[in-house]
Amino acid sequence: MSDEKLPPRAELDSKKLSPKLISWIIICCVVAIASVAYRVLVLNHLEQSSLLFIGIPLLLSIGLAMTPKPKSLTGVILKGITLGLLLSGILLIEGVICIMMAAPLFYLVGGIVGGVIGASRKRNRLNCSVIGILAVCCLEGTTSWLSFDREEKVVVSRSLQMSAREAHVRLANGPEFDFEELPLFLKCGFPLPQSIQGDGIKVGDEWRIHFAGGEGKPGDLILKVVDCSDKHVSYQCVHDYSHVAHWLDWKTITWKFVGGATDSCDVEITLEYDRLLDPAWYFKPIERYGVAQAGEYLMSQTFEK
Repeated sequence: MSDEKLPPRAELDSKKLSPKLISWIIICCVVAIASVAYRVLVLNHLEQSSLLFIGIPLLLSIGLAMTPKPKSLTGVILKGITLGLLLSGILLIEGVICIMMAAPLFYLVGGIVGGVIGASRKRNRLNCSVIGILAVCCLEGTTSWLSFDREEKVVVSRSLQMSAREAHVRLANGPEFDFEELPLFLKCGFPLPQSIQGDGIKVGDEWRIHFAGGEGKPGDLILKVVDCSDKHVSYQCVHDYSHVAHWLDWKTITWKFVGGATDSCDVEITLEYDRLLDPAWYFKPIERYGVAQAGEYLMSQTFEK
């Protein structure tokens, strides 16, 4: 028999992994799995659906709920989600604006899952109904028949101290972009209009607006005049090479002029597009607000210079 003494019990126990260390290992593993899941969604062209904005945080939350005996399960989940969002700029190559838009949804799903599982642990009975509803919500946008109506129309109007004829001339000359007057919302990381090429409002005239800065690679939005009269001018989107096309699909931009007195008129711009992001209840109001802000900015840069 060997005379070698066994180490004291306390020394053996000290070599065991602490619950805190196990929690961090789980957090790192779950974030890595979520990164792989994101890549799978991108490869299958599902990164604009609810599978990303609800499915990924649901996956994160359920995985993080496996941490051993946390003081606050919801707190652990929210910490893990925060870590995932902070790393997404490196691991997922996402821009600030995408992270900002996704964060409220991620925290909402994480808070719900943490609350449900935490309460279930206290009662020793798991309630899967809420998590099941969230799982079903993940499917929105994965197919056309699991999507809500995507067609959107935003109208912005303004009274101008100029005749309708003068407003036509201003429109034909095009806007002059001044970033100091850009609405705060559009400064959050969206691509910005840098320059514009083209003039005229005759049918067939083309305009090319160059977008750069913010998120995504630089690209041009190409518009063509498809209808023109004394009372309206309509542009159709030929192609959008800017990163804005990742969030919405421009259709038409229509200007309407209602002449009043000789030195004043009412101008209305109607912007039509298709929403590309899901879920609709979350992204529809955000996109409508952003498009309205863009319409206000375009109005001011066209007629108030």
